[in-house]
Amino acid sequence: MMKNISVWKQELADGVHASRLAYLYCCTAAETAAQAARYSALLEGLENTFGAHTEAALYSAPGRTEIGGNHTDHQHGRVIAGSVNIDMIAAAAPNSLNQLRVQSEGYDLCVIDLADLAPRKEEENTTMSLLRGECEAFRQRGAKLSGLDVYISSNVPKGSGVSSSAAFEVLIGVVLNDCFMTEKVSPIEIAQIGQWAENVYFGKPCGLMDQMASSVGNIITIDFADPAHPDVEPVRVDFSKAGLALCILDSGADHADLTDEYAAIPADCRAVAAVCGGEVLRQVPFDTFLAKLPECRKQCGDRAVLRAFHFYADNDRVPAQVAALRNVDFDSFLRLVNDSGNSSWEYLQNVIPAGYKEHQEVAVTIAAAKHFLGGKGAVRVHGGGFAGTVQAFVPLDLLDEFKANMEAILGKGHCHVLSIRPEGGAVL
Repeated sequence: MMKNISVWKQELADGVHASRLAYLYCCTAAETAAQAARYSALLEGLENTFGAHTEAALYSAPGRTEIGGNHTDHQHGRVIAGSVNIDMIAAAAPNSLNQLRVQSEGYDLCVIDLADLAPRKEEENTTMSLLRGECEAFRQRGAKLSGLDVYISSNVPKGSGVSSSAAFEVLIGVVLNDCFMTEKVSPIEIAQIGQWAENVYFGKPCGLMDQMASSVGNIITIDFADPAHPDVEPVRVDFSKAGLALCILDSGADHADLTDEYAAIPADCRAVAAVCGGEVLRQVPFDTFLAKLPECRKQCGDRAVLRAFHFYADNDRVPAQVAALRNVDFDSFLRLVNDSGNSSWEYLQNVIPAGYKEHQEVAVTIAAAKHFLGGKGAVRVHGGGFAGTVQAFVPLDLLDEFKANMEAILGKGHCHVLSIRPEGGAVL
Protein backbone atom coordinates (compact mmCIF):
# COMPACT_ATOMS: atom_id res chain seq x y z
CA MET A 1 0.00 0.00 0.00
CA MET A 2 1.53 3.29 -1.12
CA LYS A 3 1.59 5.97 1.55
CA ASN A 4 3.26 9.37 1.91
CA ILE A 5 6.83 8.79 3.08
CA SER A 6 6.72 11.46 5.79
CA VAL A 7 3.51 9.89 7.11
CA TRP A 8 5.20 6.47 7.21
CA LYS A 9 8.13 7.88 9.18
CA GLN A 10 5.90 9.65 11.68
CA GLU A 11 3.72 6.57 12.20
CA LEU A 12 6.74 4.33 12.70
CA ALA A 13 8.22 6.78 15.22
CA ASP A 14 4.90 7.04 17.08
CA GLY A 15 4.42 3.28 17.37
CA VAL A 16 1.31 3.20 15.17
CA HIS A 17 2.47 -0.09 13.63
CA ALA A 18 3.70 -1.70 16.88
CA SER A 19 1.07 -4.44 16.99
CA ARG A 20 1.71 -5.39 13.36
CA LEU A 21 5.45 -5.49 13.93
CA ALA A 22 5.03 -7.50 17.13
CA TYR A 23 3.06 -10.11 15.17
CA LEU A 24 5.66 -10.36 12.40
CA TYR A 25 8.69 -10.44 14.70
CA CYS A 26 7.31 -12.65 17.50
CA CYS A 27 7.82 -10.13 20.29
CA THR A 28 5.80 -7.72 22.42
CA ALA A 29 4.65 -4.35 21.11
CA ALA A 30 7.04 -2.72 23.57
CA GLU A 31 9.96 -4.51 21.88
CA THR A 32 9.28 -3.29 18.33
CA ALA A 33 11.19 0.01 18.32
CA ALA A 34 14.24 -1.58 16.68
CA GLN A 35 12.07 -3.04 13.91
CA ALA A 36 10.34 0.30 13.35
CA ALA A 37 13.77 1.90 13.08
CA ARG A 38 14.73 -0.65 10.39
CA TYR A 39 11.78 0.44 8.25
CA SER A 40 12.52 4.14 8.81
CA ALA A 41 16.13 3.53 7.72
CA LEU A 42 14.79 1.68 4.70
CA LEU A 43 12.81 4.73 3.59
CA GLU A 44 15.94 6.87 4.05
CA GLY A 45 17.89 4.41 1.92
CA LEU A 46 15.25 4.55 -0.82
CA GLU A 47 15.48 8.33 -1.09
CA ASN A 48 19.26 8.50 -0.68
CA THR A 49 19.68 6.00 -3.51
CA PHE A 50 17.00 7.07 -5.99
CA GLY A 51 16.17 10.65 -5.04
CA ALA A 52 13.05 12.12 -3.46
CA HIS A 53 9.79 10.20 -3.74
CA THR A 54 6.38 11.32 -2.56
CA GLU A 55 5.11 7.93 -1.45
CA ALA A 56 6.27 4.39 -0.92
CA ALA A 57 5.08 0.97 0.22
CA LEU A 58 6.78 -1.37 2.72
CA TYR A 59 7.20 -5.14 2.49
CA SER A 60 8.74 -8.10 4.31
CA ALA A 61 9.67 -11.69 3.46
CA PRO A 62 11.00 -14.04 6.15
CA GLY A 63 13.84 -16.49 6.15
CA ARG A 64 12.89 -20.11 6.52
CA THR A 65 13.95 -23.17 8.43
CA GLU A 66 13.56 -26.69 7.07
CA ILE A 67 12.25 -28.90 9.86
CA GLY A 68 11.73 -32.23 8.10
CA GLY A 69 12.64 -33.70 4.74
CA ASN A 70 16.21 -32.96 3.60
CA HIS A 71 16.53 -32.78 -0.20
CA THR A 72 13.15 -34.46 -0.68
CA ASP A 73 11.38 -31.58 -2.43
CA HIS A 74 13.16 -31.81 -5.78
CA GLN A 75 12.11 -35.49 -5.98
CA HIS A 76 8.44 -34.46 -5.50
CA GLY A 77 8.56 -35.62 -1.89
CA ARG A 78 7.31 -34.31 1.44
CA VAL A 79 8.78 -31.63 3.72
CA ILE A 80 8.06 -29.68 6.89
CA ALA A 81 9.28 -26.09 6.98
CA GLY A 82 8.63 -22.88 8.83
CA SER A 83 9.14 -19.16 8.38
CA VAL A 84 11.30 -17.49 11.04
CA ASN A 85 11.43 -14.06 12.65
CA ILE A 86 14.38 -12.69 10.70
CA ASP A 87 13.57 -11.19 7.33
CA MET A 88 14.37 -9.18 4.25
CA ILE A 89 12.45 -5.89 3.96
CA ALA A 90 11.81 -3.51 1.07
CA ALA A 91 10.58 -0.01 0.37
CA ALA A 92 9.18 0.50 -3.13
CA ALA A 93 8.21 3.67 -5.00
CA PRO A 94 7.23 4.35 -8.63
CA ASN A 95 9.58 5.82 -11.22
CA SER A 96 8.86 7.10 -14.76
CA LEU A 97 11.70 5.20 -16.47
CA ASN A 98 9.96 1.87 -17.26
CA GLN A 99 12.77 0.26 -15.29
CA LEU A 100 12.86 -1.93 -12.22
CA ARG A 101 15.73 -0.51 -10.17
CA VAL A 102 16.70 -2.56 -7.13
CA GLN A 103 19.31 -1.57 -4.56
CA SER A 104 20.08 -4.19 -1.92
CA GLU A 105 22.07 -2.73 0.96
CA GLY A 106 25.74 -3.56 0.45
CA TYR A 107 25.35 -4.79 -3.14
CA ASP A 108 25.49 -3.29 -6.64
CA LEU A 109 22.49 -1.53 -8.11
CA CYS A 110 20.43 -3.73 -10.46
CA VAL A 111 18.50 -2.13 -13.32
CA ILE A 112 16.06 -4.10 -15.50
CA ASP A 113 14.47 -2.67 -18.65
CA LEU A 114 10.84 -3.78 -18.38
CA ALA A 115 10.57 -3.83 -22.19
CA ASP A 116 13.23 -6.58 -22.38
CA LEU A 117 12.47 -9.56 -20.13
CA ALA A 118 13.93 -12.43 -22.16
CA PRO A 119 16.44 -14.64 -20.30
CA ARG A 120 20.11 -13.86 -20.85
CA LYS A 121 22.78 -16.54 -20.66
CA GLU A 122 25.36 -14.04 -19.40
CA GLU A 123 23.10 -13.16 -16.43
CA GLU A 124 22.89 -16.71 -15.05
CA ASN A 125 23.83 -16.96 -11.36
CA THR A 126 23.17 -13.23 -10.84
CA THR A 127 20.50 -11.20 -9.07
CA MET A 128 19.66 -9.58 -12.41
CA SER A 129 18.46 -12.93 -13.73
CA LEU A 130 16.07 -13.43 -10.80
CA LEU A 131 14.60 -9.94 -11.21
CA ARG A 132 14.16 -10.33 -14.95
CA GLY A 133 12.61 -13.79 -14.53
CA GLU A 134 10.12 -12.71 -11.88
CA CYS A 135 9.06 -9.69 -13.91
CA GLU A 136 8.45 -11.96 -16.90
CA ALA A 137 6.46 -14.43 -14.78
CA PHE A 138 4.19 -11.65 -13.54
CA ARG A 139 3.88 -10.18 -17.04
CA GLN A 140 2.68 -13.59 -18.26
CA ARG A 141 0.03 -13.51 -15.53
CA GLY A 142 -1.32 -10.18 -16.66
CA ALA A 143 0.74 -7.70 -14.60
CA LYS A 144 0.85 -4.18 -16.05
CA LEU A 145 4.48 -3.52 -15.16
CA SER A 146 5.79 0.03 -14.88
CA GLY A 147 8.85 1.74 -13.43
CA LEU A 148 9.63 0.95 -9.79
CA ASP A 149 12.46 1.77 -7.40
CA VAL A 150 13.09 -0.79 -4.65
CA TYR A 151 15.47 -0.49 -1.69
CA ILE A 152 16.15 -3.68 0.29
CA SER A 153 17.68 -4.38 3.68
CA SER A 154 18.12 -7.75 5.37
CA ASN A 155 18.97 -9.36 8.68
CA VAL A 156 18.87 -12.84 7.09
CA PRO A 157 22.55 -13.85 7.02
CA LYS A 158 23.73 -14.74 3.51
CA GLY A 159 24.56 -18.43 3.30
CA SER A 160 22.94 -19.00 6.67
CA GLY A 161 20.73 -21.88 5.63
CA VAL A 162 17.63 -19.84 6.45
CA SER A 163 17.53 -19.06 2.75
CA SER A 164 18.30 -15.45 2.00
CA SER A 165 17.85 -16.25 -1.72
CA ALA A 166 14.28 -17.52 -1.22
CA ALA A 167 13.45 -14.53 0.99
CA PHE A 168 14.71 -12.25 -1.80
CA GLU A 169 12.64 -14.04 -4.45
CA VAL A 170 9.51 -13.97 -2.27
CA LEU A 171 10.07 -10.31 -1.37
CA ILE A 172 10.28 -9.31 -5.03
CA GLY A 173 7.21 -11.43 -5.72
CA VAL A 174 5.24 -9.74 -2.94
CA VAL A 175 6.27 -6.30 -4.24
CA LEU A 176 5.34 -7.05 -7.86
CA ASN A 177 2.08 -8.72 -6.80
CA ASP A 178 1.04 -5.74 -4.66
CA CYS A 179 2.07 -3.05 -7.14
CA PHE A 180 1.03 -4.52 -10.49
CA MET A 181 -1.52 -7.34 -10.18
CA THR A 182 -5.20 -6.42 -10.26
CA GLU A 183 -6.11 -9.97 -9.30
CA LYS A 184 -3.49 -10.98 -6.75
CA VAL A 185 -1.70 -14.31 -7.03
CA SER A 186 -1.58 -16.58 -3.98
CA PRO A 187 1.43 -17.04 -1.68
CA ILE A 188 1.84 -20.50 -3.24
CA GLU A 189 2.04 -18.99 -6.73
CA ILE A 190 4.53 -16.35 -5.53
CA ALA A 191 6.73 -19.24 -4.36
CA GLN A 192 6.34 -21.00 -7.71
CA ILE A 193 7.29 -17.81 -9.56
CA GLY A 194 10.47 -17.54 -7.48
CA GLN A 195 11.37 -21.16 -8.21
CA TRP A 196 10.70 -20.69 -11.94
CA ALA A 197 12.95 -17.63 -12.08
CA GLU A 198 15.69 -19.52 -10.24
CA ASN A 199 15.38 -22.59 -12.49
CA VAL A 200 14.93 -20.90 -15.88
CA TYR A 201 16.74 -17.54 -15.54
CA PHE A 202 19.26 -18.04 -12.72
CA GLY A 203 20.16 -21.56 -13.87
CA LYS A 204 19.92 -23.41 -10.55
CA PRO A 205 17.80 -26.60 -10.34
CA CYS A 206 16.32 -25.79 -6.93
CA GLY A 207 13.23 -27.33 -5.36
CA LEU A 208 10.27 -25.32 -4.10
CA MET A 209 10.43 -25.76 -0.33
CA ASP A 210 12.49 -22.65 0.50
CA GLN A 211 10.28 -20.26 -1.43
CA MET A 212 7.09 -21.93 -0.17
CA ALA A 213 8.06 -21.70 3.50
CA SER A 214 9.00 -18.03 3.16
CA SER A 215 5.91 -17.14 1.16
CA VAL A 216 3.20 -19.09 3.02
CA GLY A 217 4.52 -18.66 6.57
CA ASN A 218 4.18 -20.41 9.94
CA ILE A 219 4.94 -24.16 10.04
CA ILE A 220 3.67 -26.03 7.04
CA THR A 221 3.99 -29.51 5.63
CA ILE A 222 4.12 -29.74 1.85
CA ASP A 223 3.58 -32.74 -0.38
CA PHE A 224 5.06 -32.13 -3.83
CA ALA A 225 3.64 -35.29 -5.46
CA ASP A 226 1.95 -32.91 -7.93
CA PRO A 227 4.48 -30.06 -8.02
CA ALA A 228 2.17 -27.81 -10.04
CA HIS A 229 -0.43 -28.11 -7.27
CA PRO A 230 1.47 -28.90 -4.05
CA ASP A 231 -0.58 -29.94 -1.04
CA VAL A 232 0.17 -27.42 1.73
CA GLU A 233 -1.14 -27.96 5.27
CA PRO A 234 -0.51 -25.93 8.43
CA VAL A 235 1.07 -27.70 11.41
CA ARG A 236 0.19 -25.85 14.62
CA VAL A 237 2.91 -26.20 17.23
CA ASP A 238 4.56 -24.03 19.87
CA PHE A 239 8.13 -25.20 20.45
CA SER A 240 8.46 -22.96 23.51
CA LYS A 241 5.73 -25.01 25.21
CA ALA A 242 7.79 -28.10 24.45
CA GLY A 243 10.63 -26.57 26.44
CA LEU A 244 12.68 -26.29 23.23
CA ALA A 245 14.51 -23.45 21.50
CA LEU A 246 15.18 -23.52 17.77
CA CYS A 247 18.82 -22.67 17.08
CA ILE A 248 20.51 -22.18 13.72
CA LEU A 249 24.28 -22.60 13.97
CA ASP A 250 26.41 -20.82 11.38
CA SER A 251 29.35 -23.11 10.65
CA GLY A 252 31.31 -20.32 9.00
CA ALA A 253 31.67 -22.24 5.74
CA ASP A 254 30.92 -20.50 2.44
CA HIS A 255 28.84 -22.33 -0.17
CA ALA A 256 29.63 -19.94 -3.03
CA ASP A 257 31.74 -22.50 -4.93
CA LEU A 258 29.57 -25.53 -4.23
CA THR A 259 26.90 -25.24 -6.93
CA ASP A 260 28.12 -28.46 -8.55
CA GLU A 261 27.79 -30.33 -5.23
CA TYR A 262 24.19 -29.16 -4.81
CA ALA A 263 23.28 -29.89 -8.43
CA ALA A 264 24.70 -33.43 -8.17
CA ILE A 265 22.11 -34.46 -5.55
CA PRO A 266 18.97 -34.06 -7.71
CA ALA A 267 20.95 -35.34 -10.70
CA ASP A 268 21.94 -38.53 -8.84
CA CYS A 269 18.38 -39.07 -7.64
CA ARG A 270 16.91 -38.55 -11.10
CA ALA A 271 19.47 -40.94 -12.60
CA VAL A 272 18.31 -43.70 -10.22
CA ALA A 273 14.68 -42.87 -10.95
CA ALA A 274 15.33 -43.14 -14.69
CA VAL A 275 16.78 -46.64 -14.33
CA CYS A 276 13.62 -47.56 -12.41
CA GLY A 277 11.28 -46.10 -15.02
CA GLY A 278 10.47 -42.73 -13.45
CA GLU A 279 11.52 -39.10 -13.72
CA VAL A 280 11.88 -38.56 -9.98
CA LEU A 281 12.13 -40.99 -7.06
CA ARG A 282 8.61 -40.22 -5.78
CA GLN A 283 7.30 -41.91 -8.94
CA VAL A 284 9.24 -45.10 -8.19
CA PRO A 285 7.96 -47.53 -5.49
CA PHE A 286 10.65 -48.48 -2.98
CA ASP A 287 10.25 -52.17 -3.87
CA THR A 288 10.95 -51.35 -7.51
CA PHE A 289 14.10 -49.49 -6.47
CA LEU A 290 15.24 -52.50 -4.41
CA ALA A 291 14.60 -54.88 -7.28
CA LYS A 292 16.56 -52.64 -9.66
CA LEU A 293 19.33 -51.89 -7.17
CA PRO A 294 22.10 -53.89 -8.92
CA GLU A 295 21.26 -52.13 -12.19
CA CYS A 296 21.19 -48.74 -10.43
CA ARG A 297 24.63 -49.36 -8.90
CA LYS A 298 26.02 -50.30 -12.31
CA GLN A 299 24.55 -47.36 -14.21
CA CYS A 300 24.50 -44.60 -11.55
CA GLY A 301 27.14 -45.55 -8.98
CA ASP A 302 26.89 -46.28 -5.29
CA ARG A 303 26.64 -42.65 -4.14
CA ALA A 304 23.46 -42.19 -6.18
CA VAL A 305 22.01 -45.40 -4.72
CA LEU A 306 22.76 -44.26 -1.16
CA ARG A 307 21.13 -40.90 -1.88
CA ALA A 308 18.02 -42.73 -3.05
CA PHE A 309 17.96 -44.72 0.22
CA HIS A 310 18.00 -41.38 2.04
CA PHE A 311 15.13 -40.01 -0.01
CA TYR A 312 12.81 -42.93 0.69
CA ALA A 313 13.54 -42.93 4.43
CA ASP A 314 13.34 -39.15 4.90
CA ASN A 315 10.19 -38.90 2.81
CA ASP A 316 8.53 -41.45 5.12
CA ARG A 317 9.82 -39.62 8.20
CA VAL A 318 7.94 -36.40 7.34
CA PRO A 319 4.37 -37.68 7.99
CA ALA A 320 5.67 -39.35 11.14
CA GLN A 321 7.10 -36.00 12.30
CA VAL A 322 3.84 -34.20 11.47
CA ALA A 323 1.90 -36.79 13.48
CA ALA A 324 4.30 -36.45 16.41
CA LEU A 325 3.95 -32.64 16.43
CA ARG A 326 0.17 -32.76 16.18
CA ASN A 327 0.08 -35.31 19.02
CA VAL A 328 2.46 -33.11 21.09
CA ASP A 329 4.86 -36.08 21.18
CA PHE A 330 8.11 -34.14 21.16
CA ASP A 331 10.27 -37.13 22.17
CA SER A 332 9.28 -38.92 18.97
CA PHE A 333 9.71 -35.72 16.97
CA LEU A 334 13.27 -35.18 18.25
CA ARG A 335 14.21 -38.82 17.58
CA LEU A 336 13.03 -38.40 13.98
CA VAL A 337 15.01 -35.15 13.58
CA ASN A 338 18.15 -36.94 14.73
CA ASP A 339 17.40 -39.86 12.40
CA SER A 340 17.05 -37.43 9.48
CA GLY A 341 20.37 -35.81 10.36
CA ASN A 342 22.16 -39.15 10.52
CA SER A 343 20.67 -40.20 7.18
CA SER A 344 21.72 -36.91 5.57
CA TRP A 345 25.32 -37.39 6.69
CA GLU A 346 25.63 -41.11 6.01
CA TYR A 347 23.49 -41.66 2.89
CA LEU A 348 22.73 -38.30 1.28
CA GLN A 349 26.35 -37.24 1.97
CA ASN A 350 25.73 -33.49 2.09
CA VAL A 351 27.79 -32.66 5.19
CA ILE A 352 31.36 -32.80 3.82
CA PRO A 353 32.01 -31.66 0.22
CA ALA A 354 33.83 -34.21 -1.93
CA GLY A 355 37.58 -34.12 -1.42
CA TYR A 356 37.54 -31.70 1.53
CA LYS A 357 39.97 -32.62 4.29
CA GLU A 358 41.07 -29.53 6.23
CA HIS A 359 37.71 -27.74 5.91
CA GLN A 360 34.80 -29.73 7.33
CA GLU A 361 33.03 -26.94 9.19
CA VAL A 362 29.51 -28.37 9.09
CA ALA A 363 30.72 -31.73 10.40
CA VAL A 364 32.58 -30.10 13.29
CA THR A 365 29.53 -27.97 14.11
CA ILE A 366 27.32 -31.08 14.27
CA ALA A 367 29.85 -32.96 16.40
CA ALA A 368 30.21 -30.09 18.89
CA ALA A 369 26.44 -29.52 19.11
CA LYS A 370 25.81 -33.21 19.80
CA HIS A 371 28.47 -33.16 22.49
CA PHE A 372 27.07 -30.14 24.30
CA LEU A 373 23.50 -31.47 24.12
CA GLY A 374 24.62 -34.73 25.73
CA GLY A 375 21.90 -36.86 24.14
CA LYS A 376 19.14 -34.31 24.67
CA GLY A 377 17.35 -32.29 21.97
CA ALA A 378 18.25 -32.90 18.34
CA VAL A 379 20.82 -31.85 15.72
CA ARG A 380 20.85 -32.10 11.92
CA VAL A 381 22.42 -30.56 8.85
CA HIS A 382 20.22 -27.69 7.74
CA GLY A 383 19.09 -26.93 4.21
CA GLY A 384 21.29 -27.76 1.25
CA GLY A 385 24.24 -28.82 3.37
CA PHE A 386 27.97 -28.91 2.55
CA ALA A 387 28.36 -25.39 4.00
CA GLY A 388 26.17 -22.91 5.83
CA THR A 389 24.31 -24.04 8.89
CA VAL A 390 23.22 -26.73 11.32
CA GLN A 391 19.86 -26.89 13.07
CA ALA A 392 19.52 -27.73 16.76
CA PHE A 393 16.50 -28.11 19.01
CA VAL A 394 17.83 -27.20 22.43
CA PRO A 395 16.11 -27.72 25.80
CA LEU A 396 15.51 -24.27 27.29
CA ASP A 397 17.36 -25.13 30.49
CA LEU A 398 20.51 -25.78 28.40
CA LEU A 399 20.12 -22.85 26.00
CA ASP A 400 22.40 -20.23 27.58
CA GLU A 401 25.22 -22.70 28.20
CA PHE A 402 24.76 -24.30 24.75
CA LYS A 403 24.89 -20.92 23.00
CA ALA A 404 27.99 -19.84 24.91
CA ASN A 405 29.79 -23.13 24.20
CA MET A 406 28.95 -23.15 20.50
CA GLU A 407 29.92 -19.50 20.02
CA ALA A 408 33.24 -20.16 21.78
CA ILE A 409 33.95 -22.55 18.89
CA LEU A 410 32.18 -20.85 15.96
CA GLY A 411 32.46 -17.19 16.93
CA LYS A 412 30.14 -14.67 18.55
CA GLY A 413 26.84 -14.27 16.75
CA HIS A 414 27.02 -17.69 15.10
CA CYS A 415 24.22 -19.24 17.18
CA HIS A 416 20.88 -17.73 16.12
CA VAL A 417 17.96 -18.36 18.48
CA LEU A 418 14.84 -18.01 16.34
CA SER A 419 11.05 -18.09 16.57
CA ILE A 420 8.53 -19.37 14.04
CA ARG A 421 6.87 -16.40 12.32
CA PRO A 422 3.09 -16.69 11.87
CA GLU A 423 2.97 -14.92 8.48
CA GLY A 424 5.01 -15.32 5.32
CA GLY A 425 5.50 -12.65 2.65
CA ALA A 426 3.82 -9.50 3.99
CA VAL A 427 2.70 -6.03 2.99
CA LEU A 428 3.23 -3.74 5.99
